[in-house]
Amino acid sequence: MPTLILVRHGRSTANTSGVLAGWTPGVALDERGAAQAAALPARLEGLPIAEVVASPLQRCQETIRPLLDARPGLPVHSDERIGEAHYGDWSGRKLAELADDPLMEVVQAHPSAAAFPGGESMRAMQTRAAEAVREWNARVERDHGPDAVYLMCSHGDIIKSLVADALGLHLDLFQRISVEPCSVTVIRYTRLRPFLVRLGDTGDFASLVPREEPPRQDATVGGDAGAP
Repeated sequence: MPTLILVRHGRSTANTSGVLAGWTPGVALDERGAAQAAALPARLEGLPIAEVVASPLQRCQETIRPLLDARPGLPVHSDERIGEAHYGDWSGRKLAELADDPLMEVVQAHPSAAAFPGGESMRAMQTRAAEAVREWNARVERDHGPDAVYLMCSHGDIIKSLVADALGLHLDLFQRISVEPCSVTVIRYTRLRPFLVRLGDTGDFASLVPREEPPRQDATVGGDAGAP
């Protein structure tokens, strides 16, 4: 079965402003995010990517644009099933404000029981994304062979949930996984089990440098902004 390269979108204006973007329109890459996207073709150079599948949201479409420009003719598809979680009434709100909402504690400690008001449950988010991957695995294998490599550009919580699915982790453990903006995560699927080959690889260790502010104890819903 194919090898899947999961790319989180580059740093967005919502990441740097501390806003939970969700499906809010007009959320673009910021200057650093655009630079991350521009560096993606060189990072993936030499990989025989057969197809690209992307979330329809602007920040993902902008992230894959340099790669598509560097590889004219590379097939690209949009799939809403790997779009960001539907955060409903939480969309567009400040994460600092949401931190005091009682639901946030559930999202952090028991996400399989969390459902966003006016949005979807985290279980539904994981299920749709995992179903999309399985369908694309079959399609890519059919069209390009069992050793094919393809790329999906998606969002932090989606990628974390797919990693949990691949590792057989309960969704309640997925907040222990971290993927930075424009990081590369690779899952090699086989008939019997998936293998996690890379996780959140940016090639940059700046985010490991101790910061002046104390480290967060909770996961950033939607994914954090990465290194300063």
